[in-house]
Amino acid sequence: MANITSINISPKKGTFKQPIERAELRIDHGIVGDAHAGNWHRQISLLAQESIDKMTALGLSDLTPGKFAENITTQGISLYTLPVGTILRLGSCRVEVTQIGKECHQHCEIYKKVGQCIMPHEGIFVRVLTPGKIAVGDEVAVEA
Repeated sequence: MANITSINISPKKGTFKQPIERAELRIDHGIVGDAHAGNWHRQISLLAQESIDKMTALGLSDLTPGKFAENITTQGISLYTLPVGTILRLGSCRVEVTQIGKECHQHCEIYKKVGQCIMPHEGIFVRVLTPGKIAVGDEVAVEA
């Protein structure tokens, strides 16, 4: 079973995201309290722990959840293989995959250290379809 291993938010853009135990998801917004939330197609970012582990294997030992600016870290699901339009259930909430990866205009510190970063290729973005609350440990499931 796939699940949420970390929920991460930042009050201001350009700062590291900090882990929280629970979050509220709103339609046309994303995660309440996150600076990147808003009424657009990239309301929430997700990254699999398995993707983070690839970077750890390259010698980066301090990669805690949120270091890639992902809002939700998951385990047990290959997120980047899901097509745009896929509906995911996060706990009792439903979200739709709107984008796979993103262009990295200014290379992050991780890229500068090892010459690559996985968020542009393996991170995904979603928009909220069904609002509610999520918590670390909640199940992640593909619905459609």
